[in-house]
Amino acid sequence: MTRGKFITLEGGEGMGKSSCLDVIVSTLDKHGITSVSTREPGGTALGEQLRGVLLDKNNTDIAPDAELLMMFAARAQHLDHVIRPAIDRGDWVISDRFTDASFAYQGGGRGMPAESIKVLEQWLHKDINPDLTVLLDAPVEVGLQRIVHRGEKDRFERERVEFFERVRATYLSRAEQFPERFRVVSSEHALEEMKLAVRKHIIELIHRSESDD
Repeated sequence: MTRGKFITLEGGEGMGKSSCLDVIVSTLDKHGITSVSTREPGGTALGEQLRGVLLDKNNTDIAPDAELLMMFAARAQHLDHVIRPAIDRGDWVISDRFTDASFAYQGGGRGMPAESIKVLEQWLHKDINPDLTVLLDAPVEVGLQRIVHRGEKDRFERERVEFFERVRATYLSRAEQFPERFRVVSSEHALEEMKLAVRKHIIELIHRSESDD
């Protein structure tokens, strides 16, 4: 059986990931590809419980080490129970955030050493890495303005602008470091333009996949 592909969707706050996730799913569906949509932290019962802890605005004293380890605990469960089984049975997986988010948020944002994150990445990923990472990018101020009307902010959304600037810089640095799998899409302008760009990258991956077969 042909293994499925793994697509990750990354970006800071207010970048429009939910809208792009819908585009990816519909594009795959039109090409007859069965897909599984998921998210991080989350994706499993345990992952969603950890998500609740990590996003709870009242948990103001979580140590950076604890935050990083909880992210990877949720990811370990996610890989074992959702991502790896789906790929092995031939489905395509689309995850709203994955390990690049740990490098960006816990690494860039919190200042955790990239080497520590790499150790956890190598330990847990094994044979699973994204085939395509779509990074939605816009100036931090643009994204933060979009989340103003969402309601009460979670623990991450309450961070200072400087935190999100470091997150964005780390994302863009990783896109330069891994150009073979990253595709940077501007989310600063019209939503339809962003959706068209995302759809184009998904179709390119589908064609590559067909060529490989």
